[in-house]
Amino acid sequence: MIIIMRAGATQIQVENVVKRIEKDGFVAHLSDGSERTIIGLIGDDRPIDRRTYEVMEGVEKSVQVLQPFKLVSRDLQDHDSIVKVGEVEFGGMGIGIIAGPCSVEDRSQLLESAHAVKEAGAQALRGGAFKPRSSPYSFQGLGEEGLQILAEAREQTGLPVVTEIMTPEQLPLISEYADMLQIGARNMQNYELLKTVGRSTLPVLLKRGMMATLEELLMSAEYILAEGNRNVILCERGIRTFEKYTRNTTDINALPVLKSLTHLPVILDPSHGVGKWNFVTPVALAGIAAGADGLIIEVHPNPEQALSDGGQSLLPERFVDLVLKTHAIATTIGRK
Repeated sequence: MIIIMRAGATQIQVENVVKRIEKDGFVAHLSDGSERTIIGLIGDDRPIDRRTYEVMEGVEKSVQVLQPFKLVSRDLQDHDSIVKVGEVEFGGMGIGIIAGPCSVEDRSQLLESAHAVKEAGAQALRGGAFKPRSSPYSFQGLGEEGLQILAEAREQTGLPVVTEIMTPEQLPLISEYADMLQIGARNMQNYELLKTVGRSTLPVLLKRGMMATLEELLMSAEYILAEGNRNVILCERGIRTFEKYTRNTTDINALPVLKSLTHLPVILDPSHGVGKWNFVTPVALAGIAAGADGLIIEVHPNPEQALSDGGQSLLPERFVDLVLKTHAIATTIGRK
């Protein structure tokens, strides 16, 4: 349930409602709009007597939230959330672009990639130091050495670093180096990990699981917000279907649907969505046209030598082309 305060409700009236909510055993979540304050009641699903709150001073009305997700819902907050990664904003009128190699393989590879994507117009750097792989014999990442290389790249380029966290125990280490924590598709429903990053102060990039519904994605985001971290960006990265010509099937439908359901920023990962570099740019452009707030793109200076995901990685010069076309589409639809 949400409680909508009257325009001009005083701070004391808001505080009294919050105290009553907490007395009743719920958690109050405040959303301050330009004209009025909305207070969400977060807790179990037991029946609530709405009249208890509607008779309080300063309250305009209460509304029952029918969706199972509360904090991420537009019922609670109708305006778009802005999530900052370093000094880069996601969720506003601009299109944010995160780019870099799938994995940090060595210092020269990562630094070359970082400078290339920076020059092309990327606003944040991606790179995996810890890699969840389908095979135990595949490259698993450089660990802390990879994090140190990412930090050096940030120092040289000024790009904030986005990197994956796989276990709750990794949070203290990764937090020393990263500007944003990525929850990969395989960990979208790792609830202990979600709760752990929910207690972090770092923003979180939450990728949709390869067989997850949109409701399941939003419920995973709910776990993070319920722990206090409201800085979450959702990522559509393709789902598993019967199609064999591409690695996954990019769910373009998910972008406008998610934007209608949640105030959180939503970005697209076309690299994993298609799995073939020559399809990445057209799918990326389709995503921007469909309402994505940004892109995350795999870029590698020598894709044929990449230790992971070389087949879906763009060469730097092809990434330049993608960025130029992205800006053209964004301008056409009234974004920047």
